Parts: sequence; structure tokens; C-alpha cells
Amino acid sequence: MAEMNEAEAQLLRQRLETLRLEHRDLDDVIDRLVHDLNIDQLQLKRLKKRRLLLKDLIQRLESDLIPDLDA
Repeated sequence: MAEMNEAEAQLLRQRLETLRLEHRDLDDVIDRLVHDLNIDQLQLKRLKKRRLLLKDLIQRLESDLIPDLDA
């Protein structure tokens, strides 16, 4: 990946913070729903899948923010 400028890095950091917040919110929702006996299991499965997708995206963005080192 080509080196990014500071403005691009700042946009990535903002996006990263938004995704982390969404991931935390999903964690809270899932924790509450797990204890609900009347929960739709399909809905819960979809929420967990979304949370995993967010986690993967967060890790990818964090990796993109690490500068490449010449070997």
C-alpha cells in the first residue's frame, strides 16, 4: 500500500473510532439479548456476525495505520 498522508491517516483514525464504538454497542446489545429467553436466535446470530465483521474491519484498519517498514 502506498504511504498515506496525515489527512488520510486522520480519516482512518476517525473511521476506526466509529467502528470501535459500534462494536462496543453491539457487545452491549448482544450481552443483554443472550439473557432474554424470548430472543430470536436468528437475530442474535446476525448481530454476532456483524460484530465479527466489525472486529475484522477494525483490525484491518489498525494494520493500515502501521507504517510499512523497508526490509
